[in-house]
Amino acid sequence: MLNYIKQALTVPSNDQKVHKDLIHYEAKIGGQLFGKVADDHRREFFCLDENTWVWHEEWSAKKGSSQAITTRYDVRSNGIIKVQDNMPHRRLSDEELRNFYQAVQLYGQKVSAELQRMISAA
Repeated sequence: MLNYIKQALTVPSNDQKVHKDLIHYEAKIGGQLFGKVADDHRREFFCLDENTWVWHEEWSAKKGSSQAITTRYDVRSNGIIKVQDNMPHRRLSDEELRNFYQAVQLYGQKVSAELQRMISAA
């Protein structure tokens, strides 16, 4: 997906700042896939590279303490491995796999639609 966006915007693929900015932009779009993000929350979902997806969420807990959770999904030829803050790595269950697949599909649709909107407005 990221390469598609870079090509569509005719951005050189070796431009690290543009690459980082595009990931942040996609992460913001991905974070909104499952509803409104509360004002005291930050949620991101994005494709880091062709084999890695990340879900990150931060929020303020009671008494003002900051909380965060990061989940990495490593896509391998023999399945998807879920890596989450200090937890053992494990394969996705069938239900998690279906949900992940739907999230990735929705992500692609939303990012592509936003890209088309940006290109049309330019």
